[in-house]
Amino acid sequence: MLGLMQRRELLISSIIQHAARHHGDAEVVSRRDDGQIVRTTYEKLERRARKLMGVLRELGVEFGDRVATLAMNSDRHLELYYAISGMGAVCHTINPRLAPDDIAYIIGHAEDHVLFVDACFAPLVAAIAPRLAAVLRAVVVLAEPYEMKPLGARLDLPPGMALHCYESLLDAAREEPDWPVFDENAASGLCYTSGTTGRPKGVLYSHRSSLLHAFQINGADAVGLRATTRVLPVVPMFHVNAWGLPYAAPMVGAALVMPGRHLDPVALLGLMDGERVDLSVGVPTVWLNLVNHMRQSGARFSTLKRIMSGGAALPRALVAAFAELGVEACQGWGMTETSPVVTFNEPKPATASLKGEALFDHAIKQGRALFGVDIRALGPDGAETRWDGKSQGDVSCRGHWIAKGYFRSPETEIADDAWFPTGDVGVIDANGFLQLTDRSKDLIKSGGEWISSIELENIAIGHPDVAEAAAIAAPDEKWGERPLLIVVPREGHEPRPDDVRAFFAGKVANFAIPDQVIVVEELPHGATGKILKSELRTIYASRR
Repeated sequence: MLGLMQRRELLISSIIQHAARHHGDAEVVSRRDDGQIVRTTYEKLERRARKLMGVLRELGVEFGDRVATLAMNSDRHLELYYAISGMGAVCHTINPRLAPDDIAYIIGHAEDHVLFVDACFAPLVAAIAPRLAAVLRAVVVLAEPYEMKPLGARLDLPPGMALHCYESLLDAAREEPDWPVFDENAASGLCYTSGTTGRPKGVLYSHRSSLLHAFQINGADAVGLRATTRVLPVVPMFHVNAWGLPYAAPMVGAALVMPGRHLDPVALLGLMDGERVDLSVGVPTVWLNLVNHMRQSGARFSTLKRIMSGGAALPRALVAAFAELGVEACQGWGMTETSPVVTFNEPKPATASLKGEALFDHAIKQGRALFGVDIRALGPDGAETRWDGKSQGDVSCRGHWIAKGYFRSPETEIADDAWFPTGDVGVIDANGFLQLTDRSKDLIKSGGEWISSIELENIAIGHPDVAEAAAIAAPDEKWGERPLLIVVPREGHEPRPDDVRAFFAGKVANFAIPDQVIVVEELPHGATGKILKSELRTIYASRR
């Protein structure tokens, strides 16, 4: 017997419809490249998104087609999120920080016929356009008509590839009267991995998976947005759909403050204070830079109360630094293949009373699984490890918003109920909190003992002279591998290698203390802001 309940498809368009009807006056604030602040509302944005569906149809976009975006966080990008997916096409967000060769490969592999691009990326598009003449039919610049003329010399497209102005197309379009209804399992978004191990691979999200993910991250034990929240996503919309915020914020009517491409500490702090932001979301590198700026300038946050960090482990010293500034720093964990949030670090009864050092020790854990997904760690024997906070294993997960394969790679598909291997290594404590100890490829094995590079880095960043750190394995004739630590100084400081090594005493076993500390001006970062340890291993391969 079936229940007598109404059934509606879980479609992304339902989010913006709800936002327009019930939170119509909630703000979406965007900063343009020239610093101009532009304001709109969910009601206006929904109407423009319905006009944009008509534009897409005029450009020849059909159900299931992939439509690419090469853009930073803005109201226009948000309109594209809803119009593309809402009409049944696939919103393919592309990371402009990838190598041009990878971007050209991604567009060709996805067979994107239309590309929407911020004006600042015009030179990048011009460089790769000749390679995409057989695929791309049109390039649409997210700009006003008066901004198009200066692009003429910078955006010379091959014959047969049309160039359009976004606002001109919208001005000429009519609003679509209704949002189409179709199967909730239809593809909605496409995001390629950063290609750290070979060519980037496409992760294809569905309407259903995206909505279920948004429901869960809006829970009180996760990001927990409310109608009164003013959230600034520093994480770009090309990084796993800005971790779901473009869906979660309109779902509850939270105001979105879009920073555009100006993500330096001065610009971010000014926007946070000027727009009364109380929550912001981004990667640890962003927060490290912001904290260092606050220390140097003596500035304080006027409204910010909470940050969420992800993409890499949140250092203990950073949690403490934000606490001193009156801001709670919390973290979640996931990856492109997991939509991305799998775990979030919010208290349970057993951890709610932690204070001082114990609280900071707990805060660096990646958190506990949200409802809808599950996690486990497998030991060397293939059996699940004990939840004791000590037994280390390879982390895998499964659930409603976990990928079961890669786009156009049928050989990668797994069963619906299978566990997805993440490539991370970690432990799970008695309360179900996951703590990553490393990526499997970044663990250091010295004399038969495993050493966590993440632990070494977190300790190093706690040193008063160190701004950023990376620990890698260096070959050693006696021990096989030994830890090598590379650090970047805080501005105005000069870390001494011997002092940094001494800082580890009592914090890790003696065999885990790095043999060498190298001071450099900067560390190499990849397209998602993570430190490129593969590059460091190449540079220091012969270091002993």
